[in-house]
Amino acid sequence: MRMKTILCYGDSLTWGSNPDGGGRHPFEFRWPNALGAALGGGVEIITEGLRGRTTAFDDHLSESDRNGARLLPTLLYTHAPVDLVILMLGANDMKPAICGSAVGAMQGMRRLVKICRNDVAHDDIAVRPEVIIVAPPPLCETADAEFAAMFAGGVEQSRMLGSLYADLADETGCGFFDASTVARTSPLDGVHIDAAGTQEIGRALAPMAHLLLGV
Repeated sequence: MRMKTILCYGDSLTWGSNPDGGGRHPFEFRWPNALGAALGGGVEIITEGLRGRTTAFDDHLSESDRNGARLLPTLLYTHAPVDLVILMLGANDMKPAICGSAVGAMQGMRRLVKICRNDVAHDDIAVRPEVIIVAPPPLCETADAEFAAMFAGGVEQSRMLGSLYADLADETGCGFFDASTVARTSPLDGVHIDAAGTQEIGRALAPMAHLLLGV
């Protein structure tokens, strides 16, 4: 039997950015790896976490392509066959220079779901990956002047992502998980999550992943 594959598609929260100092959390605390450990092996975890990635918007200040909708089709083809895609994006959409709107992030997430639904990278094109939409924890107030300015207005908007993503999941037949039920953003920068929080996100996603994959 072929090993099942999970593609974890996200931004710095998936990459494992540490709000305390800006480094990277140790391997075992990053949520994709915590998910793999909780599933107990037998599942391939592919982590595609790019710092600054958006759902479907360009960031012209970046040296890398951060538009999640533009890159996802290539990654689905690269890692085919993919059985489950976990989408955890939207925090960077809160930047007013990028989008600045929870509704815009929801629309971008809808685009990502459609890309997954239309994935033809499998040998058997009748097989489509299951999808879980994850709402990142809302942003919080921070004394970090640059982050506060970069995400101006984002705290209020980000609080709407959970309900908007939940409705989108119902609309599209996806799984849904609200990461704010197990983790909080750190006031050190207002955006990122401490090591324990990222680990808890991975552990909390395991039951739904287990159910969707049938493993």
